[in-house]
Amino acid sequence: MEERGYQLLDGKAVSAQMKQEMADEVALIKADGGKIPHLAAILVGHDGGSETYVANKVKTCEEIGFKSTLIRYENEVTEEELLRKVNELNNDPDVDGFIVQLPLPKHISEQKIIEAIDYRKDVDGFHPINVGRMSIGLPCFVSATPAGIVELLKRYKIETKGKHCVVLGRSNIVGKPVASLMMQKNDPGDCTVTVCHSRSNNIKEMCLSADIIIVALGVPEYLKADMVKEGAVIVDVGTTRVPNASTKSGFKLTGDVKFDEVAPKCAYITPVPGGVGPMTIISLMRNTLLAGKKVIYP
Repeated sequence: MEERGYQLLDGKAVSAQMKQEMADEVALIKADGGKIPHLAAILVGHDGGSETYVANKVKTCEEIGFKSTLIRYENEVTEEELLRKVNELNNDPDVDGFIVQLPLPKHISEQKIIEAIDYRKDVDGFHPINVGRMSIGLPCFVSATPAGIVELLKRYKIETKGKHCVVLGRSNIVGKPVASLMMQKNDPGDCTVTVCHSRSNNIKEMCLSADIIIVALGVPEYLKADMVKEGAVIVDVGTTRVPNASTKSGFKLTGDVKFDEVAPKCAYITPVPGGVGPMTIISLMRNTLLAGKKVIYP
């Protein structure tokens, strides 16, 4: 590992470790005759990416020992019907947490669905109450990707206090919440945070002054070596399927960082795949465990 000069932030390894920790805890709950955490997922339509994500979530539930329920609808489902199901899950005492896999078809308001979910069961952490509580540092369900990123930095004992962290991207799912977490009085946290986006002017200068760069733009290989200072920590949230003739599928999952070029300059960097992706799923599982134990909202 030393030869290459940088260390991989291995999300696959860390998530496997967390999965084992949770499986052990669920085994104890079971042995004590306690309630097994139950995650439900609503999947609308047949989007390839969504199918894969939900299948992975269900599989991970089984491996940890959670109970899981998958509820499927065709694309034509009405908003009313979906809201009825959300209400039903809100009122089902056996379901501890549930998610509605995004994106939804155009005729359904995602915001309306998110706000209809009981925030105490909102293990995706998208409800305005959870987002608001997170931004002021109260206990809440933190959305899975930002939570996974922070956990990865924590497990690798990366010093964040007083560091300059640049977040590229301002989405509600990654950019804004991860900026908020990195800024908070916490460890990891206590960073000076700059958020850059498509309207920012001097992105390169900002990145060159950053100790930590979190890239969540969805633009393949956006971050190049000339934008990164020596010894930086790079977290790549991007996963874009880019056509590639050398793979069996004809595609290659590509991050937002030009890895081969950027990695030699870094102290730490996440690979794609195998970095942030596995951390996202395992963080959803941790939220499910917390929901089952009723620790955040007793």
